[in-house]
Amino acid sequence: MPQSDGDVVIAHVCNDIGKWGKGFVLALSRRWTKPERDYLEWIKGSCPRLGDTKIVRVEPTVWVANMIAQNGVRSASNPHPLNYGALGECLSRVGNWARYKGASIHMPRIGCGLAGGTWDKVEHIILKELAGLDVFVYDPA
Repeated sequence: MPQSDGDVVIAHVCNDIGKWGKGFVLALSRRWTKPERDYLEWIKGSCPRLGDTKIVRVEPTVWVANMIAQNGVRSASNPHPLNYGALGECLSRVGNWARYKGASIHMPRIGCGLAGGTWDKVEHIILKELAGLDVFVYDPA
């Protein structure tokens, strides 16, 4: 878990079709059940669109941002499901929330694993949308 003073938001990329069970979300689900449960209810109930974000409280000062920035899942016919425009919208929402709460933002290299994105493009979006905030990106061990 991120070590930081004050509120913390952990940002990660979700797909738009209700698939949860590979990649970073496995670590989230081992620690907390609420992000997965809320995501699945959200998908069933309101069919979020690319660019939508839902921030879920998991501890008194810890939040998880489920960001819908992946169109489907990776396959031979969809090798790069990450939608960079949607990622920008999501990060803008997370950034606005973090500014309001005075929170730091923590994330893996979002969108660069199963979503098929490239770090140079993702990093550029992070720097643009989260400028002026405390952002921590964790590399896999």
